[in-house]
Amino acid sequence: MPRIKAHFDRLSHLFLPLSVLVILIVINLIKGADYFRITMVNGAFYGNIPNILFGASELVILAIGMTLVTAASRGQDISIGEIGAIASAIFVQYVLRAGSAVTLWTILAGFLISCVAGLLIGAFNGTLVSFFRVQPMVATLILFLGGRSIAFIIDGKVSPILANEISNQIGTVIPGVPIQTPIILTAVFIAVVVVVLKTTNLRLYVEAVGINPNAARLNGIDPKKIIFLTFLIMGVCSAVAGFIAVNKAGRHDSVNLLKFIMMDAILAVALGGNSLGGGKFSITGSIIGAYTIEILNRTLLRLEVNPEAIKAFKAVFIIILMVIASPVVRAFVRKVVDKAKTIVAANSVRKTVGLNKAVFFITDSSAGKKEE
Repeated sequence: MPRIKAHFDRLSHLFLPLSVLVILIVINLIKGADYFRITMVNGAFYGNIPNILFGASELVILAIGMTLVTAASRGQDISIGEIGAIASAIFVQYVLRAGSAVTLWTILAGFLISCVAGLLIGAFNGTLVSFFRVQPMVATLILFLGGRSIAFIIDGKVSPILANEISNQIGTVIPGVPIQTPIILTAVFIAVVVVVLKTTNLRLYVEAVGINPNAARLNGIDPKKIIFLTFLIMGVCSAVAGFIAVNKAGRHDSVNLLKFIMMDAILAVALGGNSLGGGKFSITGSIIGAYTIEILNRTLLRLEVNPEAIKAFKAVFIIILMVIASPVVRAFVRKVVDKAKTIVAANSVRKTVGLNKAVFFITDSSAGKKEE
């Protein structure tokens, strides 16, 4: 029992995202019983579930990076969409310089260069936060305001088109592979993150710094380096998300690419049961939160809500979510649960005492009859 209770406590943070996910699925099933139907079109799977996995690819990757940044720095990076726009602009320019001779190696080299760009931008944000102790939201506000202008200049003040077959396959499907490429890339990225967290002390160090940086320093962990590292990882996550987004679109739109996606990334972290004040974190929760947000967007569209009104519905949803997840409500629920446990335990004790008395009475009566 103690082992089961400990396992339940470890998974309790997933109750909120899973509950919201189940509610949204039920709503969609009421709207149409064919919600889970999957069809094969031109050798690839299509349907609501594949579309959700496809649409949430960038958000899942960004939510992972945002989780680490939030846990270590106790703040959020609001420039992730702009970092993705800059990194993807560099990728597009590198590919376009190859002309018509675009090969897989050209795409791979461009991707690595864009990741280096993401690292450098992440290093800029990380330096401001970790070494100059600027609040994360203020430090990343710089690129949030000017990042898209930089991407626009890199584009040459136009919207360049990726007119090559390899980019098209990366953004859609590879012939002979039934799963859309962005879904595969997201799964590979998640697998890499899981391996890193399992084989290194990254989780331990990030949580230690987020919970108490002074205590972490006394134990030989440098909070500045850990916070700096999380912003580097966030830069790479943004570059990967930008790479997927631009190949999906087939062109680079520096104005709208990943626009305002940081709001959904922060919401995914909160929805996943993670504290926005730093400390312990759950990558699993953030991933579930990201897919839940994508389902929410598609559910509202399926219910024929005006696209412009979706933001208002999401705002109401966020308010309800934040109230439910607030420390006040959590403390109240904890008190109610503890009180219920006390009542159940008291009733159990009473039944046990009553049973013992009955047994004692029966035993005593049997002994008296034997004596007679």
